[in-house]
Amino acid sequence: MTFVVTEACVNCKHTDCVEVCPVDAFREGPNFLVIDPGACIDCIACVAECPVHAIYADVDVPPAMHDYIALNEELAAEWPVITRKKPPLAEAEHWATVTDKRAALRRA
Repeated sequence: MTFVVTEACVNCKHTDCVEVCPVDAFREGPNFLVIDPGACIDCIACVAECPVHAIYADVDVPPAMHDYIALNEELAAEWPVITRKKPPLAEAEHWATVTDKRAALRRA
């Protein structure tokens, strides 16, 4: 099992989760975070830290977001490690209430 960042993180990018990760499994993109499944040790520490409830165990990812499992793995291979908390994106409060944000995810 590994943990997966899903749609709620898009355009929010809260990084509270990053600071509690004991193995630096988070990777940072322009408007989204992902978890490297090869680095994740399934400690669950990040789940409670996410203010928008974007992180799930891979077996608990909602069916409509199953593509995020592969997306985390793919983007983790491309994006740099993030190990320190940063401010969320400027419009994070607005985006936290928006659903169906997949098209807004930026890869670069």
